[in-house]
Amino acid sequence: MKFLVPIDGSESSRRAVEHVIRLARRGDPPEIHLLNVRGQVDAWEVRRFLSDTEIAKMQIHEGEEEIRANCALVESAGLAYQVKVMAGPVAETVARYADEQGCDIIIMGTHGRGGLSKLLMGSVAGEVVEKANVPVTLVK
Repeated sequence: MKFLVPIDGSESSRRAVEHVIRLARRGDPPEIHLLNVRGQVDAWEVRRFLSDTEIAKMQIHEGEEEIRANCALVESAGLAYQVKVMAGPVAETVARYADEQGCDIIIMGTHGRGGLSKLLMGSVAGEVVEKANVPVTLVK
C-alpha cells in the first residue's frame, strides 16, 4: 500500500501522519510518501530582491523545516518513507504527485495553516478531494 501524506507543518498534518503510522502497524509495511508543497511566489516585493534560484532554495529549506518533525514520527515508528518538497498550486501538485508515484491513497489533515476562510473542510483539502484520482482520507 502506498500512502501519500501532504505535510504543511500544522497540527492537523501531524495527526494525519500518526493515522498512517497506526494503519501501517496493522498490515504489510507500507510505502509512505511525505510531501510538502510550497505555493508559488509571485509577489513583486519578493521577486524584486530575490532571483528564481534564491526563491527555490528558500522554499525547499522552508519545506524541509515543516516536514522534519513528521519525519521523526515515522522514523520512531520504524517505518521507511520518502520525502519530497515541491512548488506549485498545492491541490493540483498533490494530486499529480499521487498519480506519478502510483499512490493508493492520500491521507491528509482537514485544516492546514489557513485562517478563518479555511473553516470546515479547508479549501486545499476540498480541492485535493476534487482533483485526486485516488481515495482521500481526511483526518480531523
